[in-house]
Order: sequence, then structure tokens, then C-alpha cells
Amino acid sequence: MKDLFSLKGKVAIITGGNGGIGKGMARGLASAGSDIVIAARNDTKTAEAKQEIEREFGVRALGVQVDVREEAQINAAVSRALDAFGRIDILVNNAGTNIRKMPQEFQTDEWDEVLHTNLRSVFVFSKAVYPAMKTAGGGKIVNIGSMMSIFGGPKFAPYGASKGGVVQLTRSLATAWAQDNIQVNAILPGWVTTALALQTQKLFPGHKERVVERTPAGKWGEPDDLAGVAVFLASRASDFITGVALPVDGGYSIMG
Repeated sequence: MKDLFSLKGKVAIITGGNGGIGKGMARGLASAGSDIVIAARNDTKTAEAKQEIEREFGVRALGVQVDVREEAQINAAVSRALDAFGRIDILVNNAGTNIRKMPQEFQTDEWDEVLHTNLRSVFVFSKAVYPAMKTAGGGKIVNIGSMMSIFGGPKFAPYGASKGGVVQLTRSLATAWAQDNIQVNAILPGWVTTALALQTQKLFPGHKERVVERTPAGKWGEPDDLAGVAVFLASRASDFITGVALPVDGGYSIMG
């Protein structure tokens, strides 16, 4: 049974994998035996995460600088991963951003920045790894949505649109690529202690306490809380699961 969750011999790309939720998932995949490609913008943070993963888990790791808004950089990152490891089995589309304003205050370029980072990049990166996964006989794509994939918020117009789009894109890719043995699923993290979440806490006084009150688990999540579900959706244990949007939120989304 334990082999169902083994990722030995696999190669995983994690966008934004040098911090927060992305790093938590990268650590989880590495703990299951996968070699890791961290695709992110900040080279210093990436180098630190790479060294940490190699030291703690004894797997191979590669850091690739990439701005996920740029298709050429995405394609170059995929090529580097293939040159280094010869295969790509897992893609975690985690990189994301947010700008918080009332809808009428947004400039078009701000809307585009959020949509390109959070949604367009998921499509472009998935499309870029598809040939390698098809050639290998299958693969796993894990897209990161949000509670804003489900709920609305007055200052989350582009973010909510992008994260709702992630869920619909996940379903489309899942149906399109099932014939190639590629499973595509989404994780919807609840309120997790990350840099973006800390910004939200500062912007909305009392938000931290309201989340704790509403969450049946009675606490905020931590990045490592995403490690197990990432391993599950990247492993053979989830071979008959595709097109699912799975909340990992301590029960926040089901609280009446």
C-alpha cells in the first residue's frame, strides 16, 4: 500500500515553490521521493529552498528563474527541467499574486497582471509540459485555487475571477487529457499563514480572528498542511481521480 504514495523516480515542477504553500508542497513531494524543480522569480529564495530540500530529503533539486507571466520563460523552464532530469511527471501550478481594491478602482493593467499570473500561466505551463507527460505515458497536474474560487469578496475581483477560472480550466484539462492518462486536479487552500495572508490580515482588521472563529479546526493552516494532499494528488493513489477541486481548509468552506 505504501508504494501507492511513493514518488521515487518522479520529477515535479512547482511554480512559486520557494516559499509559502508552494514550498510546503515541494517539501511534501520531496519527502515522498520526487526530484524537485523550483520555478520562481526570486533566485536567492529559490537557492535556499533548493539546498534545504536536497539536504533534508536527499533528492535532486533544480532552481529555475521564471516569470510565469512570460510564455517564453515558461517554455525555457520546461526545457531546462527536461535537460536536467529527462522527464516531467508532476506539475504544481502554484505561483500567484493579488491586488486588493474595489472593482471600480482597478486599472486594466492591474487586472491583466493578476489574471496572467494566476490563470493564464496555469494554461501555458500545463500546455508546455503536456508533450513530456504524454510521451511518458501519463502525469499529474495539480492547480492551486483558493477559497475565492468559491466565495466572493469586494476587493478580490480579479483574484476571484482568476481562481474561479482555475477550477474551470482544471475540469477542461482533466476531460481533454484523461485519454493520455494525465490527471488534473485542483487544491483550494483555506486561510494559510503565508506572506499574502499576512497582508490580508493587515488590510482587514479582525480578519485573523474571524477566520479562526469560522474554521471548525479552530486555527489557521500552515504551508506544511498542503504537503500530504500534494503527495496524494501526485501519486498513483489518485489515478482514478481527475477534475476535482478539493478544499484543504480545516472545514472553513462547509461551516454554516
